[in-house]
Amino acid sequence: MKSLPYIAHSRQDGAEHLLSVHLRETAEQSRKNAVPWGEAFANVCGLAHDVGKYSDAFQKRIRGKKIRVDHATAGGQLLCEMNNNSILGILAAYCVMGHHGGLPNGGSANQDTGDDHTLYGRLKRCVEDYGFYQNELALPRLNSLPPQCEKWENGFDAAFFVRMAFSALVDADWLNTEKFCNFGNVPRGGFSTLPGLTERLTAHTEKLLNPVGPIGDLNNRRNNLLKDCLAASGRPRGLFKLTAPTGSGKTIASLAFALNHAERNSQRRLIYVVPYNTIIEQNAAVFEELLGMENVLRHNSDATYDGDDEASLNKRNSIENWDYPLIVTSSVQFFESLFANSPSKCRKLHNIAESVLIFDEAQMIPISYLSPCVRAIKTLVTQYGCSVVLATATQAPLEMFFNPVQPLEIAENPKADYPFWRRTTIKQLEEPLTDEALLDRLIVKEQVLGIINTRRQAQALFVRLYKVAPEGTFHLSTTMYPAHRKRVLDNIRKRLKSGLVCRVVSTSLVEAGVDLDFEAVYRERAGLDSIVQAAGRCNREGQREPTASFVYVFTSAEHKPPRMIQPNIGAFEQISKKYDDLSELDAIDEYYRQLYYNIGEHSLDSKRILPMFNDGAKAASFRFADAAAAFKLIDDQAQQTVYVLHEVPEIEERVLAGERSRELFRLLGGYGVSLFEQEIRDLKALGAIWLPDRSDHSVLLLYKKYYDGPIGVTLSPGGGMALFG
Repeated sequence: MKSLPYIAHSRQDGAEHLLSVHLRETAEQSRKNAVPWGEAFANVCGLAHDVGKYSDAFQKRIRGKKIRVDHATAGGQLLCEMNNNSILGILAAYCVMGHHGGLPNGGSANQDTGDDHTLYGRLKRCVEDYGFYQNELALPRLNSLPPQCEKWENGFDAAFFVRMAFSALVDADWLNTEKFCNFGNVPRGGFSTLPGLTERLTAHTEKLLNPVGPIGDLNNRRNNLLKDCLAASGRPRGLFKLTAPTGSGKTIASLAFALNHAERNSQRRLIYVVPYNTIIEQNAAVFEELLGMENVLRHNSDATYDGDDEASLNKRNSIENWDYPLIVTSSVQFFESLFANSPSKCRKLHNIAESVLIFDEAQMIPISYLSPCVRAIKTLVTQYGCSVVLATATQAPLEMFFNPVQPLEIAENPKADYPFWRRTTIKQLEEPLTDEALLDRLIVKEQVLGIINTRRQAQALFVRLYKVAPEGTFHLSTTMYPAHRKRVLDNIRKRLKSGLVCRVVSTSLVEAGVDLDFEAVYRERAGLDSIVQAAGRCNREGQREPTASFVYVFTSAEHKPPRMIQPNIGAFEQISKKYDDLSELDAIDEYYRQLYYNIGEHSLDSKRILPMFNDGAKAASFRFADAAAAFKLIDDQAQQTVYVLHEVPEIEERVLAGERSRELFRLLGGYGVSLFEQEIRDLKALGAIWLPDRSDHSVLLLYKKYYDGPIGVTLSPGGGMALFG
């Protein structure tokens, strides 16, 4: 009787995916994914990742028997045995053992047992016999370290390599499985090549650089920055910074640098990393207009591609692995993926290699994670063929953390150009302001922005302002779901451009890169970085003299600043008396140096992420799972998302029907509001929040009457609702 073939997967139509075919094809794709930094290593991982499926127990399971079989451990054990438990075998074992459940912690070779879920524990685990693999598969040994290992400085670099090779493997595995399950049809592509995108942008920039008539001093300066970016694009791959003031045309100029630099250095894609969703929306819209919507992939909590058309389907698939020419993503998505351990989050990482990365508003990398973030950027530059641009108007002296790599300035002479780009006068108010006094100052201005340190105080101030001056008064905060904020921002822009009354009370979300132009700004005392960014929302287009466009920095007489920004305020106060113009580049540089000194080196890696990889380097014991759990730019232990679905009943129906798909959560992202634990408790006490499924706490819904039109989720029950409910 003929024995059944060994298979990796089966399809509903009865088709079977031969295991030997799956392993060879996955290995080849994994190899391609890791060119040029680790192709031989990734190829071996691909061949070994599913050898555990050669066990009789697994073949019974794949054919319908309801038993649990650990097939991922076997390949890791095999690679260690074949390579005499060398460092290469151990690194490869991480990739293979983690390809389903995620990269494990290394653990202890001496103390862990087969019952432990660490790498060293699983190396001692008893597994089902899988010896038949030798009849179908030739598995080579790992004879040499990957080429860039000579550049490894410590355990972090070795662990980073593991995560990149892991990414190459899991993406290859999923693509091959996806191809089989979808009858060979995997909708992807539909976008232009980078040379094609460069050609499209060049057609636009040529018009800017060769105008028909006079263009004025402002546009001439913007063209100078564009020329600087085009000239610098011919430089070899490396680390750059672009110090570009508000209004200088940084978005298009940086795009011109990135596209031309990528083409000249044979790089594969552009990735824009942006701190706020509002800037992602804004920048992506510019790129889509210039390069075509089909060529730009947004990946953040607001991005949804739920259409049935080919373009939406392609983008929905490409979000998984970033195989697009131009990606606009959030800092949260980018950095948390770099320190993740799960297959789904790591799948995209290998496509970051050989890319041009633009960090827009680079100064906003969270200080408590600055050391691991900068270390990851440095590794991408020195070992994975990336070029990085740190772009901002308020450049932090990050070069002190990149040693020996030093960023090259793209702008020819930013200090010399500074006086031209100065739009405002920053004025510190000596006497603290009560809420009533601040209200009086806002009312007398027709186009004014007030930026408040906390969401609760911003809401309360807005309510009082709205009561006395409702026409043209707006509120902006993360208590509003993203789609709502976008509508309000669009309305604010229209009123400002039309010269209509427009008074806005906002939190700091408007500071970085949001194109708004007010006559005056009141900024509650914060760090100098926040104050200078706030100044970028005043006289943005330079229609008034800087001496007539004030940014007033005030101290609240009634409210203490949040504890998390007190070090920033302290550094600002230390250097504020030394400079007549607080927005000049030397003042900003000294502010950051003072801040870093004040908080201390330990606070730049508050979760101790780097020691999780460096401390166990000799034994190659890396704490992948621990680091992934600890690295949260938005602390999901302190915050929880509430969804506001009264405007989208079709999505609400899917939630109520019990659906919990990845696609649904992407859609929900556009209607979510992140709240702190105490805020959640307060709303629960009011009966404002309900669970559609009491056994599932992943979806909290807000009753419609607890969402105020102008405010969002009210944080002062009885205040906003009494007015708008």
